[in-house]
Amino acid sequence: MSSIPTLLFLHGVGPGDPEGNWNIPLTDALVGLGYPDLSSVHVVAPQYAHALKGWDEKESLPGERVKQPSRDASKQNRRDFERRIGALEFRLGRHHRGHISPEVEGIVDVAVGVGLVLPILAQARKYVSDPQIRAHILNRILAQLPESGPIVIVGHSLGSVIAADLLRRLPQGLEVAGMVTIGSPLAHGGFDVDKLRASMSEPPTNLSWWVNFWNFSDPVAAHRGVSSVFPWLIDIGINTKHFGIPAHAASAYLANTTVAESIGYALFGSKSTEIEVFDKSPEIPLDFPEQLALVALRYAHLMTPMLMGDKDKQDRYRGALRHVQAATVDLIARRNADEHRPLPAAIARLAFDLSDPEAVVPEPRPSFHLPKDEAVVLLTVLAAENVIRPFEINISRDLWKATMRDLASEMGLGSRFGTDVFDASQRAQSALSGPRGVNWIKWGAIGVGAAAIVVATGGLALAAAPGLAGAAVITSALASFGPGGMIGGLLTAGTLVTAGGGGIAFGLASPGTSAETFEAVIERRLAAEILRELQHLDSDPTVWRVLVETEIEVRREHERLDEFSDEQSPSLKELKRKIQAVERALKYLGDHGLEPANEPDDRDPLLERITAFVREGRQ
Repeated sequence: MSSIPTLLFLHGVGPGDPEGNWNIPLTDALVGLGYPDLSSVHVVAPQYAHALKGWDEKESLPGERVKQPSRDASKQNRRDFERRIGALEFRLGRHHRGHISPEVEGIVDVAVGVGLVLPILAQARKYVSDPQIRAHILNRILAQLPESGPIVIVGHSLGSVIAADLLRRLPQGLEVAGMVTIGSPLAHGGFDVDKLRASMSEPPTNLSWWVNFWNFSDPVAAHRGVSSVFPWLIDIGINTKHFGIPAHAASAYLANTTVAESIGYALFGSKSTEIEVFDKSPEIPLDFPEQLALVALRYAHLMTPMLMGDKDKQDRYRGALRHVQAATVDLIARRNADEHRPLPAAIARLAFDLSDPEAVVPEPRPSFHLPKDEAVVLLTVLAAENVIRPFEINISRDLWKATMRDLASEMGLGSRFGTDVFDASQRAQSALSGPRGVNWIKWGAIGVGAAAIVVATGGLALAAAPGLAGAAVITSALASFGPGGMIGGLLTAGTLVTAGGGGIAFGLASPGTSAETFEAVIERRLAAEILRELQHLDSDPTVWRVLVETEIEVRREHERLDEFSDEQSPSLKELKRKIQAVERALKYLGDHGLEPANEPDDRDPLLERITAFVREGRQ
């Protein structure tokens, strides 16, 4: 930041800390994190404990100087606010927040039960209920503030209520670089001062971000976050290892590194040197998860210029992609650090400081070349899954198809390959939809429902998929990335599209796997086989075998439940959808000459017995 802002500390009930001891633990925590101390900061810590005991002098309530924006401006303000607070959340997410135990919850409940909290809340409610006290305190605070420049507000306990009340009354020249509330009672009933909740249904235009910290063992703030009142802020739970009333003290909160990080960032800006370290990363080969992430991010970036006709959608898409790329690089960097593996330069150069809203997002360079037979599953999955997960933005199929053409061309596959990826998917969906087109395969359905298949098979479905990168690589990567998020979702989806053996069939037939996820896996497998046909590549014989084995498992599950369940039970309806999908997929393969040949030289006795059994069952 070009100028150091004012730090406004608003104390809670009681004597108000006239000695200023609150800044001692905060200074220690800031210095420990690598930030400067507070010696160069203009600190304002008004004292108003006397007024809480009673104030009879009449004063006018200061007026609101920050007005609500127009409807269109409010929409943009909310989006900008979300970008800033999302970046802060990403930054603070790296800190250990502790956890709460049942024993701590019991101590908190006892503190509330014996009335230790009631005097604190009673004193705080004087501010809410007495207009003279409120007017005097607000005027006293405003008199000590500058008329312009950046300001950081820290409000403890009652101070958090005052901070919220003060926001819209600040001079128009003051910009709130960040607001941190600690030990706040705002979520308790009775603190909706002057209908504060309704008047701040949207973030004020002068507020950069607001984060509320609640201590697990603080009886004033432990039971509900302030986001229940103002849903646009973020609540972060911490564990200061204090219990009861000591846990409510400002010193307990301000000594916490996560709280200090938020205040230090608001005061001094980013202290990150990670980008410099990344720039020095060595030139080492990418492993499969890194390759997958790189191609997916390139595909996502190629979409951005396609959205030029819709500025609102393009703006939202860029914001989503910004978060996805930062999270992806961060996850890979953490995994590599845990495995003592250097971060490849191709990944390292994609890093940027997400907490800086002006930071430019580096675009991945054109993707590496890949043989067509190896690209089939990868691009089939990319076309069907959400590369900006967990965000969801509806973009037309034609735009994604054009983007896939560009990606395939860059990879040396030819633009026709990209067109065929979507054509194969369309043919597969039509085949599974039946004559009336009743079943629509949801975009991203595998990634969303993959966890159920992993659980159902104990991970066997993933271990049985050496086609992408080998079982060891898959299981190791998912231990780091999980089945969620962009990398984990794509990795799991690609694995389930290549998995062979009984594990995948059992997982698909399992009641825990929804018909929607089942249909998505079948459709992706069928689409990959159709793409091979369109590109004159050798077919994958495991596709037919897996479909046949899956049909056997699903039919057996249906027969087992059908004897005793209600005819219209949801589980039977799900199984009927599964049977229908796999039947149609097998029919398509048979009708288009994609069923494995039964020539004597390449006859598979086991496959023949399975196929004969299934055909008899259909008859």
